[in-house]
Amino acid sequence: MKALIETLPNGNRVVALDPARRVLYLFKDLEKIRAQLRGEVTIAMKDVNPADLLDDINTDVMTPAWVCFRHRPEDIALDAYAGLVDKAQKRVFETRALLDGGFQVIVSGQRKGTGSSRETAPQCEKWSGIELVVASSFAPIHARNNINLGQLMGDYEQLKRLEAGERIPLEEFTGKYDAVTRATLEAGGLFPFVAKYKSGEIRVDAPRNAPRPLTMAEKILASHVLDARGPVHLKPNDACLVRVDGGYSHEFTTAQVHHFLQQEYGADYRVQNANKLAVFEDHLLYADGVARMAPFADKIGTLRKLQREFQQHTGVRDYSAKDGVSPGICHQIAREHFVDPGDFIQATDSHTCMGGGNNALTWGVGATEYAGLAFSGFTFVKVPESIRFELVGTLDPGCTAKDLILVILETFAVREDTLDRVMEFGGPGLASLSMDERATLCNMATECTARSGICEADEVTLEWLAARRPGVTRDQIRARFVAPDRGAHYDGGVHTIDLSKIEPMVAKPGDPTYGARIRELGDVKIDIAYAGSCTAGKEHDFDYYALVLKDALASGRGVAPGVKMYLQFGSEAVREYAQAKGYLDVFRRAGVEIINPGCGACIGCGPGVSSAPDQVTVSAINRNFAGRSGPGKLYLASPLTVAASAVEGTIKSYTPGMFERSNRAVSRQ
Repeated sequence: MKALIETLPNGNRVVALDPARRVLYLFKDLEKIRAQLRGEVTIAMKDVNPADLLDDINTDVMTPAWVCFRHRPEDIALDAYAGLVDKAQKRVFETRALLDGGFQVIVSGQRKGTGSSRETAPQCEKWSGIELVVASSFAPIHARNNINLGQLMGDYEQLKRLEAGERIPLEEFTGKYDAVTRATLEAGGLFPFVAKYKSGEIRVDAPRNAPRPLTMAEKILASHVLDARGPVHLKPNDACLVRVDGGYSHEFTTAQVHHFLQQEYGADYRVQNANKLAVFEDHLLYADGVARMAPFADKIGTLRKLQREFQQHTGVRDYSAKDGVSPGICHQIAREHFVDPGDFIQATDSHTCMGGGNNALTWGVGATEYAGLAFSGFTFVKVPESIRFELVGTLDPGCTAKDLILVILETFAVREDTLDRVMEFGGPGLASLSMDERATLCNMATECTARSGICEADEVTLEWLAARRPGVTRDQIRARFVAPDRGAHYDGGVHTIDLSKIEPMVAKPGDPTYGARIRELGDVKIDIAYAGSCTAGKEHDFDYYALVLKDALASGRGVAPGVKMYLQFGSEAVREYAQAKGYLDVFRRAGVEIINPGCGACIGCGPGVSSAPDQVTVSAINRNFAGRSGPGKLYLASPLTVAASAVEGTIKSYTPGMFERSNRAVSRQ
């Protein structure tokens, strides 16, 4: 079997296809994929209309949750693309289909690798023999994971030339990148690159630019540049090595991090900044109660065991479950406990960007990159572009930050305005949003396929952090605040959003970008209402749930017959807050099932997961890719809408007094 990259006698390296291997085209017509897997057809790029290729292939499709219960890439590859199913929920790729197919190249449409930061997605391709990934565009974290694995990414025109028998210089694939990314790819991935850097074979100098006004992201990264000699003025696409202040992993990912560190650095490896690194037992805690997860109990147990080994070996912060109860979701606890203004934080989950609500720069990375930065204390960054959202006005009482981000998704994300950019939130309207609402905006930056989200800091930030950082003074907190410079440049533009114009929204099943105004939605009967997750399990979210359910109880109403409403806390602190407010009694009297802190239905691993394709869920979680939270149809909505819909039995936005009005309408009939 011939490798994709050849070294010529003169030392030049070229890319050429192996005639004995094949190219797999992922079409929207799934039967065309099956025909290729069966070896019935041969297709060439010159005969393909790119519009027919499958867009928005998300990482849940490439490696569903149950596939991620394996931590060795060679085992993950056995069920590559197990989440790609037809309308009858039948898998397109059976076990070993990609591995045994003899494919060298895989081709798809726009935004390859959206969704989770799970590195298992590109691993399933690489360890199945794929050496070149071709797409119209790539989601940023997924692209970075490919680079860290040494996996080449190409375009349609390059593929046409390769299929015609041309040998293309390697630099045509790597030359479009900055020097460090190019060196990483040409070295074969992140670990080989780091070895060359440490040996002095590769140098990475701090960028030298003339002084310029900086965005918040540029300013934070500039303050973290490794070996900087004097002030650094960064600009988009600058390549640099930067210090990482902290990070975290959870039982879905820690085992692989541990495995990679042992492989690369030996059994006695050590990590940097252990006091600001953490492990969480939150994602799979309730998987045991989901029928379709029962067969994977042993594998889940192995992941937990390996995470405990990692924690004991490294001494990082330990947020393991106690007596079967998790302290909470990693993103929520991290913002409560250790993400501070001006920090640069990396973690093995795409919703790491939630920490941006704390005026920090945070984003998700794959297991390889996290292992590297945990070991070294630094990582490589290509400075991202930014897009600014200037908020003015205030939200109407029936709207929340979830409605705002759903509007941004349907308006800006579908145009790729936010693609791989940092979404910067500021303006006078931001002051009207609580810290929990700001966290919602930043949390769902990843649904916009953005690099991250970050909010300006103000007195709201100061008071919230002061209440959660014992021993730290207000002056010390304020001194860490980061603001954009006047005149900073935003490649994505500056967009003013009047909060008073935002309407109650949903995202229709299949993708968070399928936004719709509830008043235009029509009558949608629901079976499940799920309230929780990192996006909507915070204190202010519980204020919203309680507000609606108190209103319902005052009108003699509760959760509608035939509807199950689940409510899950984001952390122990949120549970204590709800208890102190008297909310737990409200929820029980309304007929809500209350769940201890942690993840769950959001990733199909807990109560609230649908069990049949005809079930309809309205949920406060952040993404609704097909099959992610069960086989049913899932609408995304705000905490207010989820609670109101649970009472009405259909998707409804909340207005004060709506249940009394509904009672009067029924009595007149």
